[in-house]
Amino acid sequence: MYTSHFGLSQDPFSIAPDPRYLFMSERHREALAHLLYGVAGGAQATGGTGGGFVLLTGDIGTGKTTICRCFLAQIPPNCHVAYIFNPKLNVPELLQSICEEFHITLSPAASGAPTVKDYIDALNAFLLQSHAAGQSSVLIIDEAQNLAADVLEQLRLLTNLETNERKLLQIVLIGQPELRDMLARPELEQLAQRVIARFHLDALTPAEATQYIGHRLGVAGHTGALPFEPKALQRIHHLTRGVPRRINLLCGRALLGAWANGLPSVSRSVVDKAAAEVFGTEPGQAPGARRQRMGYALAGLALLAALLGFLIWSTQQDTQATSRAAAPTAQAALPKAAASKPPAPIESLQTLWPQLPADIDSAWRELAPDWKLPANSADPCQTAGAQGVQCYRASKLTMPLLRQLDRPGILTLQAAQGPALHALLVGLSDQTATLRLNGSLHTVRLVELAQFWRGDFATFWQLPEGYNTGLQDGGSGPAIDWLASRLNQLDGVPSRGTDAAPLALDADLRARVRAFQRARGIAPDGRPGPMTFMQIESATQGQFPHLLTDPR
Repeated sequence: MYTSHFGLSQDPFSIAPDPRYLFMSERHREALAHLLYGVAGGAQATGGTGGGFVLLTGDIGTGKTTICRCFLAQIPPNCHVAYIFNPKLNVPELLQSICEEFHITLSPAASGAPTVKDYIDALNAFLLQSHAAGQSSVLIIDEAQNLAADVLEQLRLLTNLETNERKLLQIVLIGQPELRDMLARPELEQLAQRVIARFHLDALTPAEATQYIGHRLGVAGHTGALPFEPKALQRIHHLTRGVPRRINLLCGRALLGAWANGLPSVSRSVVDKAAAEVFGTEPGQAPGARRQRMGYALAGLALLAALLGFLIWSTQQDTQATSRAAAPTAQAALPKAAASKPPAPIESLQTLWPQLPADIDSAWRELAPDWKLPANSADPCQTAGAQGVQCYRASKLTMPLLRQLDRPGILTLQAAQGPALHALLVGLSDQTATLRLNGSLHTVRLVELAQFWRGDFATFWQLPEGYNTGLQDGGSGPAIDWLASRLNQLDGVPSRGTDAAPLALDADLRARVRAFQRARGIAPDGRPGPMTFMQIESATQGQFPHLLTDPR
C-alpha cells in the first residue's frame, strides 16, 4: 500500500498491540507508577489499613491496555496474576474465572455444582499457601465499568482475605470514566474507601500527539521530516482529541489517501477527507460538530416561528410580482440544470467482489474493445499480438504511476483469504476509481481499492514500428527515431528534418531516457522498455485509450 511511497518497512499505524510501537507519554509513565505503587502499598498493608483496590480509568483508546501490559511486564516473578478481560459475569462465574486464572482446583469433596463458598474457600487456601511461600497475588479486571453492583460487592469481600500481617489479594480495576461514577454511588461507599491508589489517564497533548506519530513512523523505518504538514498535525489532534487509537485510525487512512493521490505528504485537506472516511464526519468538521450544529438549528426554530407570520403575509403581498420576476429566471436556468448530470453513486468494493473474475483472460476480453480487438477471443494476448498489440504486465506500481500512464488496465486484487481477482480500471478521479464489469461502470473509493491492490497491473500497448524488446546499445531504426522525436517534443527541441541521418541509441540518448524515467518515477536505467514508451506516449498525448476523469 502506502508504505514504500513514504519509505516505510511496515504499517506504522496498525491498531494491533505490537510492543515495539509502545509510546509512553509523561501521563502514561505516571499512571504506571501509580499502579506499581498501589500494588506495592497493598502488599505491605496490615490489618484493616490499606484497602486492596487500585483504580485506573481513561477514555476509550487512551492507552489503558498499553499501561496494563507494561504493568504486567514489571510484576515480579514471585507474584501470581489473574487477568479478567470480560467482566460481564455474575458472582459465581467471576469466582470461577478467578480460580481458573490462578489455576486453582476445587476440593474433590465438593459435590454437585460448586457454590460461592466452595470457590472462596479454595481461593483463600491458595492465597494462604502462596503467602506462606513468600508469594503475592494480584487480580486485574479490565473493562471494570461493566461489573454489576453485586459483583463489585463480592470483590470488596475478597479483600477481607488476610492474615494478621497483610492482605492476601490485591485487586486492580481498569475501566472507562463511568467506573469512577459507579464507585461514587452511596451503596458502593465501602468499596470506594478501600481504593488505595487511583489515576485517570488523559489524552495526549498536541505536542505529545506529534511525538507519538513520529515515534510510530520511526519504528516503521521512516527517516527525515514527518510526512505530515504542520497544519495536518494540528488537525489530527483536534479531530482525534489526542486519543492514540483514533490517531492510529486517522493517520493510517490519511497516509493511504496521500499515497492514492500521489502526494509527498499529508495536508490538512487530506486529513479532513480521511476523517470523513474513518469517523463519519463531514470534511472539515470535528466530531460532535454535527450535534452542535443541530442544536443551533433547533434553537433557531423559535426565531423562525416568530417570523413565520410576517413572512407569510409578505409573501402573499408580493406573489404576483415575484412570479413575474421568477419565471424568466427559471426558464433561463432550465437548460443548465437539464444539461448537468448527477454524480455517479459510490459503491462498496465488497458488493462488487463476487462479480470480479478470477480468470485474467476474462478481464483481457473486457479490455479488448477499447483497443478495437475482438472481445471473444479464447487467447486475448495471442490475438492482440497478431495485430501489433502486446499484453503488458507489471508489479509494484503505484496509483500516481497509473495516473501518469492514463490508460485503462487490469488491477489484480487480493483479499486476506481466497483467490486473486481482477478488475478493469477505466477511470480515476481525486478520490474514486471507475471499474467496468460486464460493460457496466461502477465507482468505488480509492482508499478502499488500495486495501486490496498490491501494485499488479496489466494493459495493452501498441509497439512502435521496429521495436525490439531490450533495445541494444547503438541500435537504430524507426523505434529509436520515434523515441528521440518524442523526447525532443517534450524538451522543446525542433524536429529533425526528414533527410537527417538515422539516430542511434547512444550514450546521449540514454542519458535523456534516464532523465525522463527519473522524472516519471520509473527506474532510471536508460533502457527504453514498454513502461518508458507508454509513459512517453502519455506525456505527448499519444493515440491510445485514456482513463475517464469524471465518473459521471
